[in-house]
Amino acid sequence: MNANHYQLCRQIGTALEVRNASVTTAESCTGGGVARAITAVPGSSNWFGYGFVSYANRAKQNLLSVSAQTIEQHGAVSEAVVGQMAAGALAASGADYAIAISGIAGPNGGTEDKPVGTVWFAWAGPEGVTTQKHLLSGDRDAVREQAIEISLKQLLHHLAG
Repeated sequence: MNANHYQLCRQIGTALEVRNASVTTAESCTGGGVARAITAVPGSSNWFGYGFVSYANRAKQNLLSVSAQTIEQHGAVSEAVVGQMAAGALAASGADYAIAISGIAGPNGGTEDKPVGTVWFAWAGPEGVTTQKHLLSGDRDAVREQAIEISLKQLLHHLAG
């Protein structure tokens, strides 16, 4: 367990408990890594009910109501898709906040327009949906770990204000 992820999740849990709120995850390239980090915290069941691992496009459509047209038009690794993933996770889970991640962790799968390390994030909550794109470096594990950390740090930032 990454000690920094654990500390971030403890802080997220405290912030959610103060709000009597919960979070859900919609993960693609991280394969459930954010949910794993969250559930490493004792008592996380008070503010995390479940998450979605939607690695395949069909899973994004079936579990999170991502439009096939959006995937076809923008690609699975896009702002439009992560926005729909976050909204779909909120709707399906009843949570107050959502983290969504879709990216290309590598070593293959990159293109000139979307190289390996391209990761789109979305955070959804009562204030709406915020998205960010990052180009991360390193091998597959490094990209995934960075994506988990970014998603947690930004959720904590949203919860802080």
